[in-house]
Amino acid sequence: MRIHDLHGYIKKFRSGTILVVGDLILDQYIWGPVSRISPEAPVPVVNVSSETLQLGGAANVSNNIRALGGRVDLCGVIGGDDAGRQFMNTLQRQGIGHDGILTDRDRPTTRKTRVIAHNQQLVRFDVERCHPISGALEARLSRYVAACIGSAKAVVVSDYAKGVVTPRLMSDIIDLAGRRGTPVIVDPKVTHIGRYKGVTVLTPNHLEAIQAAGLHGDDDATLLEAGRQLHQRMGCQAVLITRGERGMSLFEEGGHVTHIPTVAQQVFDVTGAGDTVVATLALALAAGAPMRHAAKLANYAAGIVVGMIGTGTVTSAQLDEALTRG
Repeated sequence: MRIHDLHGYIKKFRSGTILVVGDLILDQYIWGPVSRISPEAPVPVVNVSSETLQLGGAANVSNNIRALGGRVDLCGVIGGDDAGRQFMNTLQRQGIGHDGILTDRDRPTTRKTRVIAHNQQLVRFDVERCHPISGALEARLSRYVAACIGSAKAVVVSDYAKGVVTPRLMSDIIDLAGRRGTPVIVDPKVTHIGRYKGVTVLTPNHLEAIQAAGLHGDDDATLLEAGRQLHQRMGCQAVLITRGERGMSLFEEGGHVTHIPTVAQQVFDVTGAGDTVVATLALALAAGAPMRHAAKLANYAAGIVVGMIGTGTVTSAQLDEALTRG
């Protein structure tokens, strides 16, 4: 693998449109210093200095694709509430289209609020309702996927188990993509693992992979067995397991396993790192990169984003620079 080849794929990112389907999340960050402990309870008192809103879940995948220079169609569901309106405003500021965003007035927009002091997350609280979306919304999402898939070079399914990625929708995506030979990349949830059979590549983290395979333990031998079992059982081209400070392990056809060491210089926050991985992987595959080259690029991108606080994105310039540094 030549670094020159990897740089070449990055240049092609702008030519690919990626269809992203999944759970939409509004990430709220509350920032401030801590100087005392509350007299009411043994908890720190945060003097709030600022608040920020960022796109999370499938929307963060889309944000990463945009930052890397690609084009994106985003498809998902929000609630008819203030958080939903804030989500749409944030989406508009990021230059991401909203044609595929549907509103369910019977559920709240999924929102994760994190309180951060001195670069440390103190607490997170979530507002969500995780029951499956209605059959009517499910059908509308499938129709949107069918209308957009002809112009997509790859499909990303970002499953956070918030109710959007139903068995029917997943089946429709696999069927529609399969007819056109379009790669499907899935950031999976263990409880939904049976829904992904036949996709192109799965990207679980190491704990998810071991749980999905029904194994116990955290050593290299267990992870290897989990990767092999998942690859065989799911009938996919590849399983890319993210392993934190240990990098990634790629399982491909023929029992071939490639271990990719991490390139992260420092780790501040892993929030959204999986979104960066699937976004980069999808753009690289859309650009014609072989799976191992695409995984290498995704590993470099992940190494950059974990050095940021909060839900971050990586630009093509940053990825180019990281490759040059080696």
